[in-house]
Amino acid sequence: MNLNATLLAQFAVFMVLAGFTAKFVWPPLMKALDERAQKIADGLAAAERSKEEMVAVEKRVQVQMANARDEAQKRISEAEGNAQRIADDIKRTAEAQAAQIIEQARAEAEQQTIRARETLRAEVAALAVKGAEQILKREVNAAAHADLLKQLAVEL
Repeated sequence: MNLNATLLAQFAVFMVLAGFTAKFVWPPLMKALDERAQKIADGLAAAERSKEEMVAVEKRVQVQMANARDEAQKRISEAEGNAQRIADDIKRTAEAQAAQIIEQARAEAEQQTIRARETLRAEVAALAVKGAEQILKREVNAAAHADLLKQLAVEL
């Protein structure tokens, strides 16, 4: 065989194969590669959007955390104020009760003093009557002297 004819036949087969590949194999292969490139581009775009959304979400979370801290601080301040008011109320109540107890003790002490004075007066009157009775045993008119002793008991 002739070398030129072999080369020409191989060239013709190569051209048919190249034409077949260009017409039937190459377009689906390019389509698959383009679709793959598009998926990759879409994935990258989605990743970029996710990053942007993540940054936005982080900002919202920071704002919400700041609001939550402010709200917590506000509630703590309110609770401290309420606790202070309650403590003041309890203190005022305790002071009022203490004053009432002191007043009751004073009144009771005063009553006991009055009773002691009355008892003392009665005892002094009894002693005076006893003393007067012994003095009057010597005298005849006991009724007249009893009136004098009663007056003396009242004055004491």
